[in-house]
Amino acid sequence: MATNNVAEEEDAGQLKLGSEFSRAKCLMNAEVALILDKKLESLRENNVDPMLQLNSVLEKSLQYVKRFSRYQNPQAVKQVREALAGKGKLHEFEVCVIGNLAPDTVDEAKSLVPSLAMDGRDPPIDDDQIEAMLQDLKTIRTFE
Repeated sequence: MATNNVAEEEDAGQLKLGSEFSRAKCLMNAEVALILDKKLESLRENNVDPMLQLNSVLEKSLQYVKRFSRYQNPQAVKQVREALAGKGKLHEFEVCVIGNLAPDTVDEAKSLVPSLAMDGRDPPIDDDQIEAMLQDLKTIRTFE
């Protein structure tokens, strides 16, 4: 029965992410790639063979986030975060999902992030606001 209670409590579509995530900072793939790249750069500057320091999980994580990062330029990554989080309408989790998946339309965004269409959302967000954010992302991708 305890398993059912956990399943009912956690629902990303309703922004119920569980107690472990209440204070956690979500990062987009591009942000994680920047952090891991900085770590590698630091190891290289200290003449440490980075492959000796990285375990296979960390190495595979770096490959993954580089492969699936929509943004490579550090300034673009910062602009994406500001475009999505700066208006105070999106939850940290939503910022990262939208930043990672970069939906093209409002309907696609709502399908990928069901909490955008959630009734009783606080703060509320309408389709025009979502569309403006998606347009900001397209502009950033265009000029990256």
